[in-house]
This record gives sequence, C-alpha cells and structure tokens, in this order.
Amino acid sequence: MIRPPRFARLMLVATALALFATPAPAFADQIRDDEWHLTALRIPEAQGLSQGEGIIVAVADTGVEDKRPELAGAVLPGQGFGEGNDGDGRSDRIGHGTAMAALIAGRGLPNGDGVLGVAPKSMILPLKAITNENGLGAPATIAAGVEWAIDQGARVICIAAATDEDDHLRQTIERALRSDVVVVAGAGNRPAATSVAFPARLPGVLAVGGTDSSGAHADIAATGPEVLVAAPAVKVMSVGLGDKYRLGTGTSDATAIVAGVAALVRARFPDLSAAEVVHRITATATDKGRPGRDDEYGFGIVNPVAALTAQLPSTPPPPPETTEPPRPEADDDIAEWAAGAGAVLVGVLALVVVRRRLRG
Repeated sequence: MIRPPRFARLMLVATALALFATPAPAFADQIRDDEWHLTALRIPEAQGLSQGEGIIVAVADTGVEDKRPELAGAVLPGQGFGEGNDGDGRSDRIGHGTAMAALIAGRGLPNGDGVLGVAPKSMILPLKAITNENGLGAPATIAAGVEWAIDQGARVICIAAATDEDDHLRQTIERALRSDVVVVAGAGNRPAATSVAFPARLPGVLAVGGTDSSGAHADIAATGPEVLVAAPAVKVMSVGLGDKYRLGTGTSDATAIVAGVAALVRARFPDLSAAEVVHRITATATDKGRPGRDDEYGFGIVNPVAALTAQLPSTPPPPPETTEPPRPEADDDIAEWAAGAGAVLVGVLALVVVRRRLRG
C-alpha cells in the first residue's frame, strides 16, 4: 500500500477488538436472543416480505471469513487491495469485516440459532481494503475496492469506516452513485468524531447514526446535518474471530444493519434507483427526537417493514442543502477508524456467566 508523507490513514480497532472468550457452540443457543436489534426493528416481519434475494452487498473492510457457519454460502470471491491484502478477500485476521457481513447476510445455524443477518439471502462481496498486518488502511485502498465493486455488479456498498477527506475516494463514491449503487456509511464515533465523518458526509451517501436498545440516541454516535437515519449501535451481537461472538458498540454496526435494509428494499423493488431506495428508507423511518429531521436521528430510526410496504411517490425530493463547517486536518499518521465509524467493541465477556437477554 502506497502511503505518501501526509496521506491520512485509517486506524482499525485491532487493538480494541474484544471477543467472547468462550467458543461459539456453548452459547449459540443464546445468540439469537441477544440480537435485540432483530426484535426492535421487526426484522422477522420484514423478512417475510424480502430477504435480499439476488442483491450483492460489497463490504469494504478487513475481509470476510467465509468459514463461519453463519456465512456458509453467503460470501462471493472478492478482492484484496493494498499491501498485505492479496487474495480474494475471504479471510479476516481482525474480525471486523466478518462481523459486519454477518449483520448484513448472516444465515444463522441449522438449529435456528446463531447470528441472523438483516438480509440473509443477499450475497456478500468482500473488499479487503484495510490491511490486517498492521491494522492500517488508506482511502486509496477503499477507493480501489469501491471501483472494483461497481464493476462486479454490487447494488449496495457498506463502508463501516471513516477517514480523512480524499478527492479520489470522493470521486469514486460519486461514480458509484452515478452507477446506481446505494452507498451506506457510518456517521462516526465520539469523542474523536466531532461531526459527521468522511465519506458519510458526502451528498448522496446514506449516512447512519446510532441508537441504543431503548431507541435513544447512542452517546457514541456522531451527529450533524448529514445524518439521514439511525439504527442500533450499542451492544449489537454478531460473530467474532474463529468460533466466537462479540458485542459491538459504534456506528459500524448501525451501518451494516442499514446496508442490510437497503438490500431488502432493492430485492423487493428491483426497478427503484439507488436514490429512490435511499428516499424510501429515509421517508419511512420512525421519527425520533425533534419532529422531522434532526442531527441525531436524521429522519428517524430505520423501519424495514415500512420501507418494504409504504406507498410513496416514485421520485424522491432533492436532498436538502447543507453548509459544511471547516474540517480540522487529520494527524499526519492516522485518522481514527475505531473512533470514526468503526465499532468500539465492548470488553472481553465470558458468556459462561448468567447473562441478561435483551428482548425488544
């Protein structure tokens, strides 16, 4: 990966990853109950209408481990980008990309337990755009991944990361939008993200904020005029490294959930443009906070059932104009991904103790 002297890079949560210390089989029967976001968003009802059939969702991240049982048959051959990211993207030494993929397209386990994604019949295209060897990536590698995903027919691109402003990445995302791709990105995580992160703040990108299990705004989620919707972002259950599971807190998880909703909508309404898909998701969101759009929730908490059933005008209104405040220049070496859109994973949890099950 080429890194010019002042080229901003992404810091992954490699050192912050905290995975359950007990192998999955001991707790697989509890995992589905702990996916509180499935109940909160009425995902089972939504899946009675659409499961993302035929939709390719590209995940620009740390790769996706296709050997996870919940992802069996759900991961297409992808591509690695940048130094140390050779291969087809179907490996992940950090675990973040695999967790995001399972939130989108996890198929659960044969016994009905394990992690179930929002769009379990969608297909994941792994873009290994963030190097596992040193936990660093660059906008150039993400841009290369996005370009490749466009050419491979991705209908949704999930970018659960944040980085410095970069002209090439901006132009690549603009190309994706022109190519009728829904681009979903996280608003960013406090305290490092004091405003909506790049690339989520770009016009046309579906920028995602975060909520907790009560529906309140998640303190960790960045706010700003570019936020369009919010989704669960606190203690979100997904797969971890190896055969473990993990709870994630951050707008990464919310981003993956909304990317799954976009796949549901694209499968149910195949003739809608990317802009119309985004409009359908924002127009049907459940309003929270101040009436109408606000900087914490955007247009509200994503509502998959409404997005799949509401009668809406076919043409979305033009996006509101926003005045973007000056952005401070990032550190010469890194722009934090963990404190940007990356999930801040809660400390190591041993699930052998009695655990409170989160129920909607």
